[in-house]
Amino acid sequence: MQEQKLLTKLVFNMSHFEQLQCDNDLKEVIKSAFDSDIDLSGAWGYTQDLATVIHSSETPVTQLEHMLASMRSYIEMNMTLPKEDRYGSINLNETRREQEHIENLIYDKVTYEITAMREDTYNTFISEYKEGLGKEGFDITEHFNQRKKATITRTEDYWFEVHQTLEV
Repeated sequence: MQEQKLLTKLVFNMSHFEQLQCDNDLKEVIKSAFDSDIDLSGAWGYTQDLATVIHSSETPVTQLEHMLASMRSYIEMNMTLPKEDRYGSINLNETRREQEHIENLIYDKVTYEITAMREDTYNTFISEYKEGLGKEGFDITEHFNQRKKATITRTEDYWFEVHQTLEV
């Protein structure tokens, strides 16, 4: 019954996630929030005009792009929301990649499928799993079916300007 209430709350209180503004130096925001020193500039990559510019990277570019998209999603879905509205178990999977050459610049437009569930719901599922695993009467299949029902999915594009990383 408690799970059903959580699922109902999830369905009726799904948040609209606001696009992040880039009023500050993106590099400094990432350094402050995630303690990562990345050679980049620009904005949060919502459009080509607001692309994240990757200047250089020792990390493979596709891996860095995924990391940056994960950071953006975590800020949107967790860090900037009130505690009761936060999402956890945030996962991204790349579903599409296009490279566009515009003037002298090269852009990667990457589409990600993002899944997550409310943080309080996720914590309830984790507790239930830890308490029930291996005990008679715990239906692990039903547990994961309920987790799947509680998971939201969104699809987002992220634009990266990458010409500097491709130069020899």
